[in-house]
Amino acid sequence: MQTLGIDIGGSGIKGAVVDTETGEIVEERFRIPTPQPSLPEDVAIVLKEIVNHFDWHGPVGVTFPAIIKNGVAYSAANVDPSWIGTDAAMLFQRHTGCPGCPMLVINDADAAGIAEMTFGAGRGRSGVVIILTLGTGIGSAIFVNGHLLPNSELGHLEIRGKDAEDRASDRIRQEKDLSWKKWAERVDEALRKIEFLFSPDLFIIGGGVSKKHERFLPLLNTQAPVIPAEFLNDAGIVGAALAASWMANPHE
Repeated sequence: MQTLGIDIGGSGIKGAVVDTETGEIVEERFRIPTPQPSLPEDVAIVLKEIVNHFDWHGPVGVTFPAIIKNGVAYSAANVDPSWIGTDAAMLFQRHTGCPGCPMLVINDADAAGIAEMTFGAGRGRSGVVIILTLGTGIGSAIFVNGHLLPNSELGHLEIRGKDAEDRASDRIRQEKDLSWKKWAERVDEALRKIEFLFSPDLFIIGGGVSKKHERFLPLLNTQAPVIPAEFLNDAGIVGAALAASWMANPHE
């Protein structure tokens, strides 16, 4: 089965058609810069452009950088605060004007986690697995025996009086020009706090910086193993498509 996945980020909105039986992207990704300011109606117009680009008339999975419950955004990370309280699923459905396109909206880190647990580094792993995406912020997804605990938001754990993502995200590494060793110390501190609270059996580190995992993963000192994610910038697209396909075909 093929499903359209769309990943909404603070700087870009990108989509692709995904083979949900293999996790492979079957058509070239299409990307449009995120409108600034990223107001709900403006983002919905871009989403419609992506749907039209693929001439799509089936299930659509959409990631969004926020707490998402039943399609409604309850926070807004790196997008306009006017999203809070917006029924994103209904908004996108209305703008696409496609009655045969069931629309699923999911937290971006949860989508990345679904991709990793289904086809990536977490495939076949049981116990407590925590996926962290290190980028502009820190996204998180928690799985217990393969089942997702949605909207965990571990990037907002307080460490030394700040959100963890304001100390240990890849954005902070770049802004403060931290060495890999100094940054790894910050990441390690965040991981150890998460480990104390959740006792995970495995950490999976994603986000674009995971391409350079050999620079910092060996410097971490957690009890649970820490391994790099296999999906990089495609994780959100693939995970959103998978979640939408499951919604459209709940008995498969």
